[in-house]
Amino acid sequence: MNNDVVPVKVLAVLPTEHQTVAVFIGNEEKSFIINVEGAVGRAIALAMRGVKHERPLTHELINLIFNAFSIKVDHVVINDLADNTYFARVILRADNEVHKKVVELDARPSDCIAIALQTQSPIFVSERVWMEVEDMSELLEKMESFLRKKKSPPDEPDFGKDLE
Repeated sequence: MNNDVVPVKVLAVLPTEHQTVAVFIGNEEKSFIINVEGAVGRAIALAMRGVKHERPLTHELINLIFNAFSIKVDHVVINDLADNTYFARVILRADNEVHKKVVELDARPSDCIAIALQTQSPIFVSERVWMEVEDMSELLEKMESFLRKKKSPPDEPDFGKDLE
């Protein structure tokens, strides 16, 4: 992989007032928000907590299919931002009795994040996107502080429980 990407992780998944979910992506340096549909936000929150359903959700099913065909998620990259819309790629490696192949697919960032969390694969952001996004670390701290005071005893945060 080239060096024009920044490793990141999902820092928080919080509901918004607009029936969407704010997924905070970042690292120690800064964070930014990708707003996603409620169902995918729920899948991301559950994957972060390691919660499995009796019946697989869509992203869990994708992982089961990948495993059945010896396909591994190498990593995902949030690689572009245009008109307030993020774009991403999922990089897959197939290594089975039929062939060895690396495939890069266009996908919604929300799906890439959910799949990466399901498969415990790295998440990256292109350096260009990283430089372009506004740092939302202070907002994240304020939102987490507000939610802790509103819903949880100090030692038991319940982030993502609203999304179950």
